[in-house]
Amino acid sequence: MKKILALLLAAVLVLGMAACAASPAAPTQTTSDTASDASDTPASNAETPAASSGAKLRFVTGGESGTYYAFGSVIAQHATNNTGVDIVGLVGNGSQSNIFELEDGNAELAFCQSDVMAYAYNGTNLFENPIDCFSTVAALYMEDVQIVTTDPSIKTVADLAGKNVSVGAAGSGVYFNAVDILSAYGLGDLDADGKFTKINATYQSFGDSADSLKDGKIDAAFIVAGAPTTAIMDLSTTKAAYLVSLDDAHIDELLAASPYYTKHVIPAGTYNGQDEDVTTVAVGAVILARDDVSEDAIYALTADIFDNAPDLISSHAKYGELSTEFGASITSVPYHPGAAKYFAEKGFDVATK
Repeated sequence: MKKILALLLAAVLVLGMAACAASPAAPTQTTSDTASDASDTPASNAETPAASSGAKLRFVTGGESGTYYAFGSVIAQHATNNTGVDIVGLVGNGSQSNIFELEDGNAELAFCQSDVMAYAYNGTNLFENPIDCFSTVAALYMEDVQIVTTDPSIKTVADLAGKNVSVGAAGSGVYFNAVDILSAYGLGDLDADGKFTKINATYQSFGDSADSLKDGKIDAAFIVAGAPTTAIMDLSTTKAAYLVSLDDAHIDELLAASPYYTKHVIPAGTYNGQDEDVTTVAVGAVILARDDVSEDAIYALTADIFDNAPDLISSHAKYGELSTEFGASITSVPYHPGAAKYFAEKGFDVATK
């Protein structure tokens, strides 16, 4: 009996060993596997899937009716098709929100206004504490502060007194731009709860602001984006719309108070029915990256954006506004090493961390 049991145990052992040899072990999750699931796993300051050049990078842009989303989607698709970097464009909720998405590890790339990224890096205005997990990739183009109305009697910013005005989505850079401009004209007073006292403010995205203007629910809206902006284009094709110019005296006041603004002109004909140039101020539209994204990935993205710009104007008009000189012009937040490498090759030395 003992002999039979011994033979049976030996047979079982042999069969078990044969089964292990015939069947491969269950695969373990590698860096490339986790990279494909990056959207489900927040990044951290440690080495992450986003740090490898083959990772999928999430690029948070803007609302679907704004330039960030439209241009960002084209940038992401072209880089994905033509480099070793896989980028997916995501809808965003404004510059402040995009910074928080980077900080929380929900995105590796982000569009942001040049003023807001400086606020975040220094921990001022919109931000209680400094956020330094990101670096500059490149400045791309100027974002115009556009005040649009369907009321022809509103000809200056001062005419907004007592009106229903959208000052941008909560948490957006548009809000602070609106505060700056309204304050220059004596309309930026806030009460103890942070509400405007001299205008009736609403807080809406570009698309919602345009819809409210169409429906007569508001009198004017602040929209900060590269012109032409989809929301305003759509509005101007269905209803008479007007842009409000800023006068030189108030522009000079704004420029003296904030180094982030630049005087800018929106040429006549940019929008349907716009017969004259409109003078305003603008801030830079900048791409940011988390510091833990690999140097190779950011170098490839930066090169893809600028080297191919002349051939991609038909894909999006903003490609026609790009230049390496402007791309390397940011001084408030250091550049990512991958971007710095690209700009150095083009003759521009930029600061890094």
